Amino acid sequence: MSVIISIASGKGGTGKTSVAVALATSLQEPVQLLDCDVEAPNGHIFMKPRWENKETIYAQIPVVDETKCTYCRACSQLCQFKAILVLGEAILTFPEMCHACGGCFLVCEPKALNPGKKKLGEIEEGWSGAIRFVHGRLRVGEPMSPPLIREVKRRIKNDVLAILDAPPGTSCPVIQTVKGSDYTILVTEPTPFGLYDLKLAVEALGTLGIPFGVILNRADIGDKEVQAYLQSQGIPLLLEIPFDRTIAEGYAQGHSLVQVRPELREKFQNLFQETQRQIEKHRHE
Repeated sequence: MSVIISIASGKGGTGKTSVAVALATSLQEPVQLLDCDVEAPNGHIFMKPRWENKETIYAQIPVVDETKCTYCRACSQLCQFKAILVLGEAILTFPEMCHACGGCFLVCEPKALNPGKKKLGEIEEGWSGAIRFVHGRLRVGEPMSPPLIREVKRRIKNDVLAILDAPPGTSCPVIQTVKGSDYTILVTEPTPFGLYDLKLAVEALGTLGIPFGVILNRADIGDKEVQAYLQSQGIPLLLEIPFDRTIAEGYAQGHSLVQVRPELREKFQNLFQETQRQIEKHRHE
């Protein structure tokens, strides 16, 4: 199985994608980078991949055959997302609410539910030099991204290091992305908002039992509250990235951190070695 490292953040705009791209492009071993921020993917702007495959992804949703339905309510009682509603001798489905878990098909004894489909979005795969790159694009108007994120993660190749660029925040899309990771790198900034959202992300990862460390971006602005929090909680501070106008200018032009500041490449290589040590430590605990 491949080692999976996810890059996440409690809030948007902290530099999560910049870190994911910099880490992937700094390593000298085979690597795959998967952009799981399917609502707003932007890793391709920096990776500039040569696309080789594009696939439309559909979710399986229930379609009712009312000639067989007994209105027993087993499906509606099972569905935690209220995607099926039985009113007397009428049954309604709400595809936009369906999470495509398939449970309704299993509990329907009269087999009155047939598989239908709705478009979730698209997945594109390609290469940026020796790095395999995958991302998903959620269909405009589709309210739920976790099913498409699951499909992106199914493209992870065994025996090759996988770096996952997660969506921002701590809600379902992030949990879907980091679940099953061997390690998560949280990217934050030294501001009150950064600290508040970092604490939420730390709590979520603690619940999932995933080892993690923190990168502090734009480290020389703001205050020292983030560093104090990390020290008090025994959370590893993996790397500090300075606030640098040249980095911001490079970002605006689609250049990665290590293209603008080549000296950071070695630091990201050292960071990867540290994550390897922490993964091994966690596995033996």
